[in-house]
Amino acid sequence: EYRNMPVKTPSRVVVHPIVLLSVVDHFNRLSKIGNQKRVVGVLLGSWRKGVVDVATSFAVPFDEDDRDKSVWFLDHDYLENMAEMFRKVNAREHIVGWYHTGPKLHRNDIAINGLIGKYCKLSPVLVIVDAKPKDLGLPTDAYYAVEEVHDDGTPTTKTFEHVASEIGAEEAEEVGVEHLLRDIQDKTVGTLSQRISGQLQSLQGLQTHLQGIRDYLARVAAGRLPVNHSIMYLLQDIFNLLPNLNLEEFNRAFAVKTNDQLLVVYIGSLVRSVIALHNLIANKQANTEAERQEGKKEEKGEKGEKGEKGEKGEKG
Repeated sequence: EYRNMPVKTPSRVVVHPIVLLSVVDHFNRLSKIGNQKRVVGVLLGSWRKGVVDVATSFAVPFDEDDRDKSVWFLDHDYLENMAEMFRKVNAREHIVGWYHTGPKLHRNDIAINGLIGKYCKLSPVLVIVDAKPKDLGLPTDAYYAVEEVHDDGTPTTKTFEHVASEIGAEEAEEVGVEHLLRDIQDKTVGTLSQRISGQLQSLQGLQTHLQGIRDYLARVAAGRLPVNHSIMYLLQDIFNLLPNLNLEEFNRAFAVKTNDQLLVVYIGSLVRSVIALHNLIANKQANTEAERQEGKKEEKGEKGEKGEKGEKGEKG
């Protein structure tokens, strides 16, 4: 039923959130029962104008020898049975590749990719999902296999080439993810604190990318990496889009904008202080009034007791 896949180069790989949740669950379940270093599974989805849309996935039993990476096992029968069941549920989704939790490429990935390719209509993609990310950014890296031609005339070999990946979701998936995040987030923290935390994480991610650009340029300048003109053109576009911070008008506008924002913050702090002082005074007045009312009740009680004693004395 399956045939050798024709070679097609993907321009981008879109991974849905349900795939990330499934991969992390697969990794955590096997980590609890053994020291599994990585897990392997199959990706299902579709090709759309050169873009691989990965909609769902399923795990596949996999094992490998830690000392000899050329010795590995992948359950073909389980893969075929699961693929057949998924085809009955949704015929539009086909096997488009496979995943593992790396977190980096392994030497036997080319051999595994060749095996998975027998079940794909087009060339398979490999998505490495970091189940325990330590740095900010996307936890996915996508690759596809290409033929590497050697200058010395030796036979060609298969190697992996990186392809851009992103996280994409449909409207229903976005609602589900928002509900999950709502349960995870601390509800005692205000919206402003969440926004500041989000901006801080974004700045840390930007710093990580800038450090990566700096390291790449340093390696190119030192001659350890060849010059990639496509990357250089993109970096030139980034530099051209940066604002000129030396203009007097820009500095003045930035200062005015900052002063306006700080003025709003200052007025807000004053208003909060006045409201807090007002509530304190109102609370003190309420407590004083309550004590006064309680004193009046006690006085009335004492007068009533004295009156009753006087009446009893007269009767006696």
